Amino acid sequence: MQVVPSFTDLLAAAAQGARQLEEEGVLSLALPLPCRDPLALLPHLDDGERFRFLWDGAPGLCLAASGTTHRLDLSGPRRFELARRFSAMSLSRLGQQPQAVPALARPRVLLAFSFFDSPLQEASGAVPGVQAVLPRWQLSRQGRHCWLRLQRCLGGDVTPRGVAEELWERAQILSRLPACRQEAPSGASGVGITNRSCWEADYREAVRQALGLVEAGALRKLVVAVRQQVGLDQPLDPLELLARLRRHQPGSCRFLWQQRPDDALIGASPERLLAVRQGQLRCDALAGTAPLGQPAERLTQSTKDRHEHELVVEAITQVLAEAGLSPRRPRHPRLARHGRLVHLHTPITAALAEHQPLALAEALHPTPAVAGLPRREAMAWLRSLEPFERGHYAAPIGWIDSAGDAELRVAIRSGRLHGHQLELTAGAGLVRGSEPERELQEVALKLGVLQQQLNLSTFRSSRNSQAAGQPAAIEPTLH
Repeated sequence: MQVVPSFTDLLAAAAQGARQLEEEGVLSLALPLPCRDPLALLPHLDDGERFRFLWDGAPGLCLAASGTTHRLDLSGPRRFELARRFSAMSLSRLGQQPQAVPALARPRVLLAFSFFDSPLQEASGAVPGVQAVLPRWQLSRQGRHCWLRLQRCLGGDVTPRGVAEELWERAQILSRLPACRQEAPSGASGVGITNRSCWEADYREAVRQALGLVEAGALRKLVVAVRQQVGLDQPLDPLELLARLRRHQPGSCRFLWQQRPDDALIGASPERLLAVRQGQLRCDALAGTAPLGQPAERLTQSTKDRHEHELVVEAITQVLAEAGLSPRRPRHPRLARHGRLVHLHTPITAALAEHQPLALAEALHPTPAVAGLPRREAMAWLRSLEPFERGHYAAPIGWIDSAGDAELRVAIRSGRLHGHQLELTAGAGLVRGSEPERELQEVALKLGVLQQQLNLSTFRSSRNSQAAGQPAAIEPTLH
């Protein structure tokens, strides 16, 4: 049973937290709430703020955040190091209430990296190498426990008492709202697809070149991605999409990174780059994909898929060993279901010791599951073969908290919303023995799965689309 302090207690905590600060600084206060769904309450947190974040690992940690107290946006080869410094400085200099709070309620810095350390062109809308945010509001839930946190820079009109009053009033409002999100019935999104870009011809040519490099021995593996633009007849609510992904992708971690009302990254990642809990590290090797419904042995006994998967396992364990850790792994991969896809999955664990999570993330990213081997050569070829900026696709996204616990997911199974446009990206790993048509089918399956789970798998009017010169819908091949 969570004990909710009185307003008098909160005022005293605010005064004590402010005394930890020098003349100015960030006061961070938290209150327990009745159990509420952060996904449902995120619209009631934002106050018209531009930044919104959701981390939906339910039944694990679910975290909603809004607004910006401190922020870092930069590109370049030192992005992981500078993100680590920003996070450590932001979290260590908070003035907090003296009583201990549970792990779910700790202050967090939220992080979204891009795949490459810098965009090729600094154009409008280009994704920086890293974005890091200490949010203003943070609402977290795990199990039946829920906490609301407010973080404000003191000074001017912002006083410790004012921060305590703002937090108390918002907690009262949220406590009176419904406990669960009221979801629309399945199939009732009301949004139709007006057009989809074609990608198959360009992908076939990229696969042909990539396999030539693999067969010649220049690369051991390369993961070539495609991007599909999906036109919509009206804008989509990203929170509605996330609610649908929660229903269809229960084994994944759903996420939202939203900079502006018309620009949102959403996804349901099945893959941990790393997770740190109480000094224990876990990474996921996830490679080898098949549609749900195929006999399990088709994936587990596939020479090509087992080889592709083992390259990822070897690369992760080698990186951790070179960092001085002692990684452990099961002898054989498992099958992991994520929505309508099944993957070969090997969890890799180690004691973290004194290592910093973001330093390990820099060493791990990108794994061969999303780039290739050797890494440096694969990254250079991806710049050449993919005619688009990867941006956030297949890059780390997540958080680090004030005790050093962290989780970063790989932003796959994701899309980016721009008003009436949904941008989807997917890729497939190419190794010796890869068959171009099978790789094309895997990419089509991954693109189609997200559209289908969002009820976007058919055109509102295919005749109108074709009359406008758009191609008919291409459904993914499942055999």
